[in-house]
Formats: sequence, C-alpha cells, structure tokens
Amino acid sequence: MFTINYRDARPIYEQVKDSLRRSIITGVLATDDKIPSVRELAGQLAINPNTIQKAYRELETEGYIYSVPGKGSFVSECEQARDAHKTELFAKLDAAVAELTQLDVSIAEICAHIKENSSREAQK
Repeated sequence: MFTINYRDARPIYEQVKDSLRRSIITGVLATDDKIPSVRELAGQLAINPNTIQKAYRELETEGYIYSVPGKGSFVSECEQARDAHKTELFAKLDAAVAELTQLDVSIAEICAHIKENSSREAQK
C-alpha cells in the first residue's frame, strides 16, 4: 500500500502522507478503517517511527485521520478535507492553464490533453 521512492526529492514523511491521503481519497481506505500503527508502518517501510508520526500528525491536522488513545488511528469522514484538496488541485490546474496559454497553447489543445490523460487513467 505504501512505497518510498528514495530518488524522490520530497521528504519521506510527505511521501507517506501523500500515499495515505491518496488511499483515502480514492476509497481504498474507507471511513473508520484502522490504519497501520506508527511502529507497524515504520517496521514495514524500515524507516524511523518519528517520520511516520509526523505524517500521521499532519494528516490528522488536515482532517484525513483521527486518533483514539489506546486504539490507534482511523480514517475520518473527510468530505471537507477532500473538498479542500480538490480546491487546491483546481488552483494548481488554473495556474498551469494560465502558464500554458502564455506559451500560446490553445484551450482546445489543453482540453484534448486532459481528455486523453483521463482516458488513460480510466483504463488503469
């Protein structure tokens, strides 16, 4: 479920956080599913537990997970977090479209690229 790419420029905790967030957003992990404990995931990935703890802490702050003392961490009902993430992604898309139009790329080309890319994703 989680993989670490040591060639990725992002810190390991961000990779863990993004991987878990992606699993939640795509529905691989459902609301109230228990996620691996900090020690368990640190052991699986052979990384420092503090790294996992930092990723979990940020995910909890963002509303993706919640902790129950003595029980572990669980996936939140995170509709607001999903909406916030969607808004953030649309802002990045808007910035990319603005930059592409400055490079004289037509809206038709941009739309064709998006359609092509979404077709590839749907086939996966």
